[in-house]
Amino acid sequence: MMSIIIGSRRCQEVEAMRIGREKVRENRERVVTAASELFRTHGFEGVAVPELMKAAGLTHGGFYNHFASKEALAREALESAWAAMAQERGRARDLPQLLRGYLSEAARNAPGKACPAAALAGDVRRQSPSVRATFAEGLDSMIDSIEAALGDDGRRAQAVGLVARMVGAVMLSRAVPDDHPLATELLEANLKAALEELPDGPVGRN
Repeated sequence: MMSIIIGSRRCQEVEAMRIGREKVRENRERVVTAASELFRTHGFEGVAVPELMKAAGLTHGGFYNHFASKEALAREALESAWAAMAQERGRARDLPQLLRGYLSEAARNAPGKACPAAALAGDVRRQSPSVRATFAEGLDSMIDSIEAALGDDGRRAQAVGLVARMVGAVMLSRAVPDDHPLATELLEANLKAALEELPDGPVGRN
């Protein structure tokens, strides 16, 4: 009888530990998700740790239970943002559809949920080398995916130019007042030019 009671208690302890680990992982993911959106919206220095934790629904004091520093969180938040954008690219039917989504007013007006390149390119240069390296890895992956979508080998230079056009257009559009005609003109003109640069064929100007 005693062995049954001890065994039951042990099972309860193991289950409590499992639930505890899952809760810690869930809380960490909540912070990364909140930081990924807030950093893209306000910049790395535009959001303090208490604000990040509040957005995640957690207390400020618990931050260092999950991350060694804000810099460590910035790296993970960037990785999360790039991963989300890779999924978005994967859902696009073709490159023209991807371009229309990227160079849209909806994406322009929602930096926290859109591409980290356009949201953070002007800010990341002031961050640590490790954060900049994480940014560069994500950007390189984006270029690779555009190159693959272009179809033929040897289109790296075209992919780099296309990504620079996409990112630059969104950055400039966001820099001017929302109600200024230039905000829309920058997106529309660059979308038209980008589509015209695409090769003919299944990934081309559909």
